[in-house]
Amino acid sequence: MAGHPLIELIDIHKAFGPVQALSGASLSIMPGEVVGLVGDNAAGKSTFMKVLTGVHQPDSGEIKVNGERVTFRDPGESRRAGIEMIYQNLALAPNLDVVANVFLGRELLRNPLSLPFLSVLDENLMEKRTIELLQRLKINVKSVRLLVEKMSGGQQQAVAIARSVAFEAKLVIMDEPTAALAVKEVGKVLDIINNLRADGVSVIIISHRLQDVFNVADRIIVLQTGKTIAARQTKETSMDEIVKFIVGGVQPELSTIASGR
Repeated sequence: MAGHPLIELIDIHKAFGPVQALSGASLSIMPGEVVGLVGDNAAGKSTFMKVLTGVHQPDSGEIKVNGERVTFRDPGESRRAGIEMIYQNLALAPNLDVVANVFLGRELLRNPLSLPFLSVLDENLMEKRTIELLQRLKINVKSVRLLVEKMSGGQQQAVAIARSVAFEAKLVIMDEPTAALAVKEVGKVLDIINNLRADGVSVIIISHRLQDVFNVADRIIVLQTGKTIAARQTKETSMDEIVKFIVGGVQPELSTIASGR
């Protein structure tokens, strides 16, 4: 891909006491690119992404956004840079409707009487923007006023994705987005990821389901014991090769392997 990476993580190290969780993890992602981040359990994938989202601060290494070095001291700073993460539990409020979940914590207010401390939720505007957002992402729901607890797992995942891109997200990180879904719903989630790419939004998908990664990712990055050991263009590799990297059946590459160019 031409141009400069949207995000670069370069030689990230992170220890928790005597446990070295990351010891040379690197990754870059281009605007509008989908990257699969794979590895065995305890490979460091979650810690790596928590460094990017400001949950953890690295002991060493660099994070760059649009070529400029940054420091994320908390998740709020990462979010303001356009980075959103959807965790496996989705963090939705099941007893609220789709609109309330999309704007959860970032509700739109209006002050009809222009008096101090009398602002109220702008329900009409939030509903309108939710409908527009779902249409843009080609997400179909019966009603944006449907309670999330009454939706299928795939629909809930779609709501979580919609919420992540509702506020100018440039990169969406998805942790096992298809893990608990039926085959039909998996296809719908992968379609949404393709729609995000078409809309210019970058996506990092963390998954043990390699078939899903191969179906949607432009490039695949492999972590092993906290290190980035391989990067492959999806069309230039195979599932067998990626599995061998994951289980240690192929020697780590010595070149710079996380470049998106």
